[in-house]
Amino acid sequence: MTQSIYIFSPSSAVRNTAAVKRGIARLKALGHQVELDPAVFATHMRFAGDDETRLAAIERATASGADIAIITRGGYGLTRLLPALPYKAIAKAIDRGTRFVGLSDFTAFQNAVLAETGRMTWSGPAVGEDFGVEAEPDEIMQACFEDLASGQGEGTGWQLPAAERVAEPLQVKGVLWGGNLAIISALAGTPWLPQVKGGILFLEDVHEHPYRIERMLTQLLYTGVLQKQKAIVLGHFTNWVPVPHDKGFKLKTVIEWLRGQVKAPVLTGLPFGHVPTKVCLPVGAKVTLAAEGRDAFLLWGHLH
Repeated sequence: MTQSIYIFSPSSAVRNTAAVKRGIARLKALGHQVELDPAVFATHMRFAGDDETRLAAIERATASGADIAIITRGGYGLTRLLPALPYKAIAKAIDRGTRFVGLSDFTAFQNAVLAETGRMTWSGPAVGEDFGVEAEPDEIMQACFEDLASGQGEGTGWQLPAAERVAEPLQVKGVLWGGNLAIISALAGTPWLPQVKGGILFLEDVHEHPYRIERMLTQLLYTGVLQKQKAIVLGHFTNWVPVPHDKGFKLKTVIEWLRGQVKAPVLTGLPFGHVPTKVCLPVGAKVTLAAEGRDAFLLWGHLH
């Protein structure tokens, strides 16, 4: 199903131009109509243009009328823009059918939009790191994106680790929200962290040692965020290096600690994060989380 796709850069500057160009070519090969923001390859220090340039790019993406507005990459920079985002225009664009797609630093945009407008966005791939890889893009990632594009996606499923089998069938309903843990914890105490009660919080991160992951989770615990959730679902936490003085402290330690702090179930293995195989997740949608044995599902039905 042909969709109009607008590609923009709201965070860090594109470092791998070739990857983004490959991603553009692949989206076109899938039959989509692609439009590039004029500042898509802009640079200013580490950013894709100064704050005004990147804000203007977001405004153009919002006004584009595209079916999908997708980022080139994450990085850093969106939290600088949150007070100035055109929330009313973004809400109208979403109501007209534009689906904003991204991950990583884009978590700031997604959660701010949810907090300010109640509107839904999509956690999913970026053009460079996902569609622009030198090898063929991950089949599951691409299939999930095509489901999003066609409006056919109704949920996702995955296998829990063998050691985390769910003995009693689990089923909870709530608003799905979250994304990158570093961004979510950075939004704590600001107007742009959604006040979701009884939600299903999903989290992932990259380049963060388990002690830093625990510290960020501690902040969300002490600010009361974690206690309000019906479930916490952990994706992938990748590209960290153990050090000798960890002495057995690892990601599993953090997960066990987290389970001791909250009453809500904590599930792991969600295929999402800075990994090739990633699903698309509707941030702000009402979903059902179900699990039995090693099978886990997030279900949302048709959202278009």
